[in-house]
Amino acid sequence: MKPTAILDGAPLAGGAPLPSPWPASRMPKVQPPDVIRVILADDHLVVRAGLKALLGATKDIEVVAEATNGRDAVALIERLRPEVAVLDLDMPQMDGMTATKLLVAAQSTTRVLILTMHTEDEYLVNLLEAGAAGYLVKNAADRELADAIRAVASGDVYVQPSASRALARAMSRRSEHAEERDRYQQLSERERDVLVLVAGGYSASEIGEKLFISPKTVETYKQRISEKMGLSHRADYVQLCLRLGLLQAK
Repeated sequence: MKPTAILDGAPLAGGAPLPSPWPASRMPKVQPPDVIRVILADDHLVVRAGLKALLGATKDIEVVAEATNGRDAVALIERLRPEVAVLDLDMPQMDGMTATKLLVAAQSTTRVLILTMHTEDEYLVNLLEAGAAGYLVKNAADRELADAIRAVASGDVYVQPSASRALARAMSRRSEHAEERDRYQQLSERERDVLVLVAGGYSASEIGEKLFISPKTVETYKQRISEKMGLSHRADYVQLCLRLGLLQAK
């Protein structure tokens, strides 16, 4: 299957639209220069040499510098301002994820393509949330690296087709959590207090003592919370508070 760049409104495998909430997707589309300048960062000399040779066979991509760790890569990117940085996820001193976050915080215009051995879904989602413009597994580099660099240099967010399902799941969770957060915001301050205390395992009488209200009033608040948030049991309260970051799992 041909790899694809995932864009605002672009189709997923299967034809469903995929809005792009990722930071890199909010960068404007651009016309890349005739020659795209690239920095390679990987702590393995053999890997860097192979990637450089691969890109050397193209006419529109030039490797302008190399780094063996994320810290040096960030320094080179800040000095040379290439169009694209290809960063290994796992590097000494500073990994690709941290380097990406630093570049985003510094409002760098260089777009980051992460190259890694990992194929797990959580890496993909976390990297895109951190600001990476693409994610490519190393065993596909010989076939896809040049196209991936061209895509991110143009302002696209590049992932492989198999990753579209992981992105769809992540976006579905985002939507569900956003709706849940909105409903939580509709609760009164007292209802929020009761919600957290119920999740914390306190009885109606204990909650009443803490909030200086009667146990009957606590039960009234619990009924309102249940109706607004769709909760039935204390376990529902606990799970909701964990998802909203109101409690920490022990």
